Amino acid sequence: MHDVDILLVEDNPDDAKLVIRALKKCNLGNKLIHLTDGEQALNFLFGKGEFSEREVEEDKPRVILLDLKMPKVDGLQVLKAIREDPRTRVIPVVIMTSSAEDRDIVNTYNSGVNAYVVKPVGFENFSKAVAELGMFWLLVNQTAK
Repeated sequence: MHDVDILLVEDNPDDAKLVIRALKKCNLGNKLIHLTDGEQALNFLFGKGEFSEREVEEDKPRVILLDLKMPKVDGLQVLKAIREDPRTRVIPVVIMTSSAEDRDIVNTYNSGVNAYVVKPVGFENFSKAVAELGMFWLLVNQTAK
């Protein structure tokens, strides 16, 4: 049993609220952790700092929604650390960002991202995209244990 289904790593509080609201609306936000920067995400995933008591091996998120442009440690660095560690390598990672730059897309796919989503403009489109992501990654996709 997972204590965390979704790890949301998003530094923009407005975007985070929209993601959380959209996931809760389709009953997918109950086991969600929201962190605001890449350093916090790495500490959470690898049981360091404030998360040193976490059972890293037993409590892996089912999907990580990761912003690309963040303070301290950016999303690409977080993605690379996730893919380099055998404990987290198979966790699906979805980049959710405002960047549609080819360089960012290529770099994240080369680093092992599962999906790259450019944040849609407008509340309705953004909410719909998040709900569809949640439904796919939590209900349709089969993950390794």
